[in-house]
Amino acid sequence: MPAIKHAINTAKARDALTPRKSPYWHKLSKGCHLGFRKISRSAPGAWQVKYRDDDGKTTEHSLGSFDTAPPGERFDLAKKAAEQWLAHMGKGGSTGGETVADACREYVKNAKPTTGKDAEARFKRWVYSDPIGKLALMKLRHADVMKWRKRLEAAPVIRQDRQASDKARSASSINRDMNSLRAALNAALIARLVTSDEAWKVALRPAKNADNRRNVYLTPEHRRKLIDAAPDDLKPFLTVLSAIPLRPGAMAALKAGDWNPRTRELNIQKDKTGARRIRLPEGIAALFTQASKDKLPGAPLFVRAGGKAWDKDAWKYPINDAAKAANLPAGTVMYSLRHATITDMVSAGVDMATVAKLAGTSLAMIAKHYAHLQQDRASAAIDSIGRSIGIT
Repeated sequence: MPAIKHAINTAKARDALTPRKSPYWHKLSKGCHLGFRKISRSAPGAWQVKYRDDDGKTTEHSLGSFDTAPPGERFDLAKKAAEQWLAHMGKGGSTGGETVADACREYVKNAKPTTGKDAEARFKRWVYSDPIGKLALMKLRHADVMKWRKRLEAAPVIRQDRQASDKARSASSINRDMNSLRAALNAALIARLVTSDEAWKVALRPAKNADNRRNVYLTPEHRRKLIDAAPDDLKPFLTVLSAIPLRPGAMAALKAGDWNPRTRELNIQKDKTGARRIRLPEGIAALFTQASKDKLPGAPLFVRAGGKAWDKDAWKYPINDAAKAANLPAGTVMYSLRHATITDMVSAGVDMATVAKLAGTSLAMIAKHYAHLQQDRASAAIDSIGRSIGIT
C-alpha cells in the first residue's frame, strides 16, 4: 500500500513536513478535515478543523497546539477535539462568538448567590478589564491563559488605602482567582460553548502546597493576645471565631435575625456548604445576644465602627496589625482562628462527624487535615495503658 503523502497522524510524519503557511489536511469524513499548520521546524505547530456545509460554505476553527501533551498523543487529542467541535456545530452550536468574559458572566448568573458574588468580584478585577476577557472562547489558547496567569502573579497587593504595596500576592490568593476562571471555563465546556479544555487544563493548574493557613496554629493564649490587641469593633468578631469553627465569611454574613436567644440556636444561612443550625452554650450565646440587642432582624449581627458589616477587605489590615502587636506566628490570618478551633475540638476528643457539622464541611475534609490529631491521642492512650501494666 503506498504511503500517504503529507501525513499528519504521527509525530514522525509531522516532523518530515516542509514548513508553510497553509495547513496540511487529514480527511475525517465527507466535508470534514483536521489540519496541521507547520510554520517552522522548531515550533510545535497548530491544529485546526474545517467543514463544508451543504451550501458549500466552509468554516474553519483553531484547536490550539496541544504542546502540553507528548508529540505522539497530539493527533488523537486534536482529532477528538475536532470531532467534538464538528458534532457541536452539527447541532447548531456556537461559531465562536462568545468571549471569555461572556463565559464568566454566564457562570455568575447560574452560580449559587454566595459563589457568584465572590466570582463576580474576582472577574471584575482580573478578567473583564484584562485582554483575556475579550478573547473568543473557541480561539482561546494555552499561551493566552498562561500570559493571563503571569499577569495575575505579577500584580501587586493593594493596601487598604487602595495603593499598591511592594508585597507579592500569596500563592493561595492567586489559586483562588484562578479557581473562579477555571470554574467558568469548565461550565462553558459543559455547555458546549467550547470543545476542549486544552487551553486552560494545565495553565490554570493550582500551585501545590500554596495554602499554608492550616500550618499556623494559634493557642488559646495566642487568641487572647490577638483579641486584646485588636480594635474594639473587631474584638467581638474575633472572640466568637476563637470558639466556634465558622468560616469568617459565613460569620460576617450573619444577620441579627439569624440568632434566637430563647433556644440559643444560630441559623447560618450563607456559607460555602449551605445553610445549617447549631446550638451554642450559654457563655458564647451571651455574646450573640449582646450583638443582636436592639437590632432589626435584617441588620448585620457583628459590625465595624460605623455600622457596616465586616468583610475580608475590612478586617485584613486590622488583624495583620493586631497579630504583629501580639507577636503572633508569621502567617496569622483570620482563617487561622477557624483552624485553631477545629484543632482544639478534634484534640479534645470530639468526634470528627460532629466537628464537620459544626464547621460546615465534609467529614472527608476534616479527616484529611485533622485525623492525625486523633491518632496522636490514641497513641497517648496506648502509652498510658502500657504504663499502667508496667510497660515503660
